[in-house]
Amino acid sequence: MENLLAQIRACQACPNLPLGPRPVVQGDSEARLLIISQAPGLRVHETGIPWNDPSGDRLRQWLGLSPADFYNPKLVALLPMGFCYPGRGKSGDAPPRKECYELWHQAFISQLDNRQLTLLVGNYAQKKYLKDIAKKNATETIRSWRDYLPDFIPLPHPSPRNNIWLDKNPWFSQAEVPAIRRMVHEALGKEIPAPEFIKS
Repeated sequence: MENLLAQIRACQACPNLPLGPRPVVQGDSEARLLIISQAPGLRVHETGIPWNDPSGDRLRQWLGLSPADFYNPKLVALLPMGFCYPGRGKSGDAPPRKECYELWHQAFISQLDNRQLTLLVGNYAQKKYLKDIAKKNATETIRSWRDYLPDFIPLPHPSPRNNIWLDKNPWFSQAEVPAIRRMVHEALGKEIPAPEFIKS
């Protein structure tokens, strides 16, 4: 895995990125939880730390994970659909670059010998990994997350841009987040933290 991570971090497959290549990824062959997401935002690009933004804060709240556990590669592997910041699009960031999936995903996942659970965060990860077993829209896919066990759990993207969806779908935070949190902690072999830690 160390050799693979070094190759990914040195990748220059997309030299014309707006801010240049800076692949952001986290992994270890012992990781029990794999989180497949979208692409780094500007703040993550600047710091080189995955999920180092408000989206990451919310994701850690959903999962009930401390930063120490979340950033422990022996527990959690972080694999975006695009490893580098793609620049701005018409609404928010541009889509993840497609090259990363073809070049690196299969090799990365094959190194995760201890993987117990995979979270698919956002539409890009869900469309690529669920393919024709996804429901008619993202809301139904997320509502039906148990249908994809034991392989995957689809989650909405925790970005503040998704606040409208979260407000319209309170069932996710109220009923599904606690159930998903339990599964994550079972996969990691950890006790669920006290409610005051995970309160959002």
